[in-house]
Amino acid sequence: MDRVMAVIAQTPQQTYQILTKRAERLPAYFRHRSCPPNVWLGVSVEDRQYGLPRIDRLREVEARIRFLSVEPLLEDLGTLDLTGIHWVIVGGESGPRARHMRPEWVGNVRRQAEASGAAFFFKQWGGRGADGRRRAKKANGRLLNGRTWDETPGRWVGG
Repeated sequence: MDRVMAVIAQTPQQTYQILTKRAERLPAYFRHRSCPPNVWLGVSVEDRQYGLPRIDRLREVEARIRFLSVEPLLEDLGTLDLTGIHWVIVGGESGPRARHMRPEWVGNVRRQAEASGAAFFFKQWGGRGADGRRRAKKANGRLLNGRTWDETPGRWVGG
């Protein structure tokens, strides 16, 4: 990882998104290192049990942009603490065993992102549409409440 970070630091004109499910490793790795300003650091959040604790670990790291990849969203996440989170991406599950992502779950995350000032990006419904019917991912589209949500954190954090 040190070699990768060295390359990243040497290419400040590029933006890198680093996403992990191993959020427990982030605070230790960055304890004696700075996260380069051209790195957007994120964690996967698919459910309450495994995903939500990752947000706290991410918040322990000083990064210019911290983001959540809430995909596949597998259940209602309830109340989220989005303090220090700049971007929230939501998407459904793909593949032959894709589970249904309910519109109210997505709406709950979107409302909380908006209330906290985080940018919201709705990526896709996945292998099941908002109605729960199985279709090709592309056919299910990416409309949420009749519109696309393509917000990015550049508007919110000096970019």
